[in-house]
Amino acid sequence: MSIKNIRLEVMQFLEKNVDSFVEQYLIPVEKIWQPSDFLPNSEGENFFEEVKELREIAKELPYDFWVTLVGDTITEEALPTYESWLMDVEGINQVENGGNGWSKWIRQWTGEENRHGDLLNKYLYLSGRVNMREIEMTTQHLINDGFDIGTGSDPYKNFVYTSFQELATYVSHNRVAQMAKKFGDNKLSKMCKMIAGDEMRHHHAYSEFVTRIFAVDPSEMMLAFQYMMKQKIVMPAHFLRESGQKISSAFEQFSDSAQRIGVYTANDYVDIMQKLIDKWEIDKISNLTDEAEKARDYLMKLPARMARISERLVIPQESHIFKWVEPARL
Repeated sequence: MSIKNIRLEVMQFLEKNVDSFVEQYLIPVEKIWQPSDFLPNSEGENFFEEVKELREIAKELPYDFWVTLVGDTITEEALPTYESWLMDVEGINQVENGGNGWSKWIRQWTGEENRHGDLLNKYLYLSGRVNMREIEMTTQHLINDGFDIGTGSDPYKNFVYTSFQELATYVSHNRVAQMAKKFGDNKLSKMCKMIAGDEMRHHHAYSEFVTRIFAVDPSEMMLAFQYMMKQKIVMPAHFLRESGQKISSAFEQFSDSAQRIGVYTANDYVDIMQKLIDKWEIDKISNLTDEAEKARDYLMKLPARMARISERLVIPQESHIFKWVEPARL
């Protein structure tokens, strides 16, 4: 049987439990928070006073903080690309009989994720500290350009990617929440904390999918994990560009801002890698082929090697001036 057919069989086997995954890791629409819970009430008499207070507090936030928050928002807003990518993964079928269990999972996961961009976008708009038109153009470019995360339609590689990426976004949003609180913006801090909570739940879900695959197809899952770590996890906004640009270093410059203020660093990348190795108990997986044993050895040594490399990274101290965030506004 081909590797592709085996993966399809494993996905069909796991699909029997999709309803329990939805129940355990996602929250019903009527119970989960919505963006309007944290924003000035546009129906209330005090709306303009609330907006004025939001704008006053926003004045205290520094340049690199705004760049990071805008980049995080744009990443969340490019959600249509992520949903369409996942719907094309082997074993996920959104067509036959109204879609299978996996497509139900993807749609409901997308519904939860969609609230993140909505909330952050409205906050940025009300803050008056950023150029919304430039942000909107960057978001549209990012959706137009799509992305290639190196997984193809392989569910094993895609679930490694989502396990890693959901934890990375948790780290980023959680750190932004901590910094917003430090600068006295408790409402923004609460917004980002709630988003971070969603990301952690989603991380637990996708990493559980990988755990279950390791139980039934350990060697191929190990090789898929090695493949993703070898090629490195690219962030979903790695094709980020500003208006008027084609090929851009905007994502790298955004990453520099995030590293300078400690929101998401090379050390965090290594830490997430180690957390996944520990979570999946890579050192204890049994019944591996010789090739998969070599992959395990590679993975066990990789965090220490990557940590040594990250120590030599030099982050530019000079901030790139983005069209999204004009210093004159700050």
